[in-house]
Amino acid sequence: MTIRQNLIAGEWVGSNGSENINPSDTKDVVGIYAQATTDDTRQAIAAAKAAFPAWSRSGILERHAILRKTSDEILARKQELGELLSREEGKILAEGIGEVTRAAQIFDFFAGEALRLAGEVLPSARPGIGVEITREPLGVIGIITPWNFPIAIPAWKIAPALCYGNTVVFKPAELVPGCSWAIVDILHRAGLPKGVLNLVMGPGSVVGQTMLDSPDLAGITFTGSTGTGKRVAAASIEHNRKFQLEMGGKNPMVVLDDADLKVAVEAAANSGFFSTGQRCTASSRLIVTEGIHDRFVDALTEKLKTIQVGHALKPETHVGPVVDARQLKQDTDYIDIGVKEGAKLAFGGERVERDTPGFFLQPTLFTEATNAMRISREEIFGPVVSVIRVKNYDEALAMANDTPFGLSAGIATTSLKYATHFKRNSEAGMVMVNLPTAGVDFHVPFGGRKASSFGPREQGKYAAEFFTVVKTAYTQA
Repeated sequence: MTIRQNLIAGEWVGSNGSENINPSDTKDVVGIYAQATTDDTRQAIAAAKAAFPAWSRSGILERHAILRKTSDEILARKQELGELLSREEGKILAEGIGEVTRAAQIFDFFAGEALRLAGEVLPSARPGIGVEITREPLGVIGIITPWNFPIAIPAWKIAPALCYGNTVVFKPAELVPGCSWAIVDILHRAGLPKGVLNLVMGPGSVVGQTMLDSPDLAGITFTGSTGTGKRVAAASIEHNRKFQLEMGGKNPMVVLDDADLKVAVEAAANSGFFSTGQRCTASSRLIVTEGIHDRFVDALTEKLKTIQVGHALKPETHVGPVVDARQLKQDTDYIDIGVKEGAKLAFGGERVERDTPGFFLQPTLFTEATNAMRISREEIFGPVVSVIRVKNYDEALAMANDTPFGLSAGIATTSLKYATHFKRNSEAGMVMVNLPTAGVDFHVPFGGRKASSFGPREQGKYAAEFFTVVKTAYTQA
């Protein structure tokens, strides 16, 4: 099998490869991908630094054309790339194709943004003097992405970085190098100059640490665990570099007595269990008022009985496998913790055997949970959801906000009063009413509060806040 190599200074390099394994069928090797060394990573950073002066002053039509061409190819190959994504990460095919489509939309959006670079011209407080306020590229950007969105998250970091004139050193998650390699290959063939985008695949202990140690990175944008995010922050402060962090979540969905039961159940099931619960925006805490609690639990349990767990590429599958053995162990360990803490295991919690060896786990629902339990405080990152009973809206809101995280939150209600109050008083960066907590459009800001996020928002026009620096210039006529 051909080794997919790293891209450094416009050249494909690397001979030592690591197997990319399909979590739906561990006998299926998706591909072999090169592993970058410390020296490789340093060369990639040097290449990006050398390419920055020319790319930062490149014409907006050149950037537009490359990003638009990339968008077009991704969209034209959505079936192929969707299958690749589903094979390496475990999302069902419909979700894989949907994520690829989103990546194409992101590149298309930032192709347009390249033509909309703007500033301000203001009069000075001093007569005869003009003031110009402009945005300039930050420099060499280090991009570190997670495994749960193998093409969308790289897209929403790489596209704005290139749009605004930065150069990039990109390290994807070890578990899902395939989609990242494909997106870099497309950009490379779309005409990016040598060194503008560099791909270094490999372990965080080697590639990621070398990036953190480098004084030549002007910024790092990271999505991943809270623990690693803290390390990124500490290393970045030492080098006085800009950093952007998207980390964990323990997202609440409030269900009020007046909610439309069908709407509430669909939103909760989608939020908590689809994509195998492996979304930072997933709802893992369902906070339900007592008037609807029993009916909601019964209806959600019946819904879970209809969910088919299996191979990600089979058309009858609703939920694919957990991404790997380590994540599966984490999920089952937390299920054991929930039982020991006194929560009632109302549904699921067992491994599932299928006709291929894979990491299959039933959707798992706990009831009679409290907000003090570990299963309600700590991010599990799997299809494990807890139901917490409360008396009324005020208690529900307080409990929803009682978390160290603040990424996404939802409410199911037919009351305009409560919906409006929740939107204003939820301590989350994104709030959904009668919708799943997971699912944000490509052209609007993404991010949270508290321990979930740090730094400027991602996506949409707000991406400029991280990927550019503001300059104020004065001219006397």
